[in-house]
Amino acid sequence: MPSADKPARPHAPTNDTARKDWIVYILECKDRSLYTGITNDLKRRLDEHGKGTGAKYTQPRRPVRLRYTETHGSKSAALKREAAIKALPRADKLALIGTPR
Repeated sequence: MPSADKPARPHAPTNDTARKDWIVYILECKDRSLYTGITNDLKRRLDEHGKGTGAKYTQPRRPVRLRYTETHGSKSAALKREAAIKALPRADKLALIGTPR
């Protein structure tokens, strides 16, 4: 039982609030350009892109279509992978998402 001068420790998070994986994703925009980003809530982020409240890049290029995802266990790993994908030539990105050149 906690003492009066020392508060009880909070409970561990439930499965609903437990650590979420980070997702690297690629969108294909209306103009056929590709956008790469990361999120820990893909549904929310896709909704934002669809409403025009997502990234500035995708706002004028709607509609966007999800073309690729991969999951990472940490934000750091996802950021590193996002940077690596962004550095790829377009042909390599198209190969990654399975689109013929």
